Amino acid sequence: MAEFNITRDEAMELFKKYNQSESLLIHALSVESAMLHFAELFEEDVNKWGNLGLIHDLDYELYPDEHCLKVVELLEAENFPADYIKSIQSHAYGVCKGVDVEPTHKMEKVLYAADQLTGLIYACVLVRPSKSISDLTLKSVKKKWKDKAFAAAIDRAFIQKGIDMLGMDRDEFISETIEAMRKRADLLGIE
Repeated sequence: MAEFNITRDEAMELFKKYNQSESLLIHALSVESAMLHFAELFEEDVNKWGNLGLIHDLDYELYPDEHCLKVVELLEAENFPADYIKSIQSHAYGVCKGVDVEPTHKMEKVLYAADQLTGLIYACVLVRPSKSISDLTLKSVKKKWKDKAFAAAIDRAFIQKGIDMLGMDRDEFISETIEAMRKRADLLGIE
């Protein structure tokens, strides 16, 4: 069987085929940023990790009630291999009804933890006077982590579960994710 490959441009085109929301695009780009960074850090396939981060919520806008279920059909129609589909489904493990695909690969665990953490970090940036990630500190994110009323929809226990699956220290994972988003701050509109 030939090796599957998709370019970033193709992944972006696929994302835009099913998603029009600007906020969902920013989220996808944020998660892509984290995935690219951690792929480099762990010396993994940067292209694969980044593209999975970009398209991980492919079905969310059009099929929110079937999130991570409908994606199977969409990606099979695009000839994606089963391992890509499994990885995307695994980020909803224990969260989306009907999705029972546990993250087992390091890439899946990063996606699981980074999915909501990038949202928390982005929210932290937006409440800063500078509206910039350049001066965001780990201490600031930890303070907002403890404030359950801040970005209340973001499940800290879910993020922690992913970090624990990776066997990483929470402060380290948060710091690396801040750095990942800082590298692409211009793309995310938070420079």
